[in-house]
Amino acid sequence: MILLTADLRFALRANAINHRAAQRDEKPEPDPVPVLKLFNPVGAATWLATELDSDDDTLFGLADLGFGCPELGYFSLSEIASVRLPFGLGIERDIGFETPHALSVWADAARRTGSILSAQQELRSAGANQLPPRGG
Repeated sequence: MILLTADLRFALRANAINHRAAQRDEKPEPDPVPVLKLFNPVGAATWLATELDSDDDTLFGLADLGFGCPELGYFSLSEIASVRLPFGLGIERDIGFETPHALSVWADAARRTGSILSAQQELRSAGANQLPPRGG
């Protein structure tokens, strides 16, 4: 599976450029929504990425290796892509991933619940509770 499409690469690079510009101009740093979700199909590891550095390998986002302590930080796309799992599988991209929530919201929820997957359930439930009733 291709982990990064051209559109994802563009969005991740744009977020990185905006982040660097804010730092340079001493403005508040942006809090973008994650645009990429990678996961281990036979384990608990999950990554949400918001930025891709100019080296085309270093991602920034929320990493959860399944030990109950999701962390913000940098991770290597090439290292993630090189992981070989049982049954000939590798790390995959969630092709349907979309979120309205900024990375800081994900990080807070993941730390509170212990995982990105639990945070995803919590954020979905919170969003569903804010929907208007059907048929109304």
